[in-house]
Amino acid sequence: MRATNDLTQQLDFLKVKDYERQLDDVMEFIDTTKLKIKLKEIEENCKQNQTEINRVRLGIIYHETALNLSFFSETEFKGYAKKSFDILSELFNSAETTKELLPFIASYRASSLSLVCAETKKLKLMKQAFDLFREAVAKYSDVSYLPEFMRGSVAENLPWIFFSKRKFAKRDFQSIIDKYEKNNDYANWKIMSFTFWAWAKQHQSKKFRNQAIAFLDKAIQLDPNYKAGRQRAEQLKAKLNK
Repeated sequence: MRATNDLTQQLDFLKVKDYERQLDDVMEFIDTTKLKIKLKEIEENCKQNQTEINRVRLGIIYHETALNLSFFSETEFKGYAKKSFDILSELFNSAETTKELLPFIASYRASSLSLVCAETKKLKLMKQAFDLFREAVAKYSDVSYLPEFMRGSVAENLPWIFFSKRKFAKRDFQSIIDKYEKNNDYANWKIMSFTFWAWAKQHQSKKFRNQAIAFLDKAIQLDPNYKAGRQRAEQLKAKLNK
């Protein structure tokens, strides 16, 4: 098992950002047709060349498949969340894994377990998933947006029965925005477009209306080609302006 000491100070921020660029094409899909094409491509690449980065890419694309396709298919894509969790757990627990890949591995590993919970209805797995998120946030959120972004994304979609965990949505998206405003290199345009939209989604009351609309405008501006949060931001802005 990987040691649980704080690794944050040992991570090279520039190397983390380099891996982020290498992994960007397998993260945050909104087009399921492109996702299916990418899934076949990544599986084939990993069969031919099982490098560390290819295995990480496979674990992430399995997560995206589970998130976007498994709940709309009775058979074909079931079990992909467990595939993702198993691959990422093996990488996470290996002492040989490149440490700058750990923010990605740890974050998607936790999210994959939450998807296993949703698919299997084993509610205890959600607690375990949030325990993994807590560890990932504590270790890696200073150098990567992913731990908080993934936890916030899971939290905002939880049913009321998990009310104690839904609070993380507001907390995590605000934290990402705070870090981004101090350093624009902290997160890329795609993530921030989703983040500004997600913040506004969590703050729809009259008290936060002006700030929510300002953030929605930022989400729209960052995504001119509708590849991230723009469409959802425009829909929410129209709702808030009624």
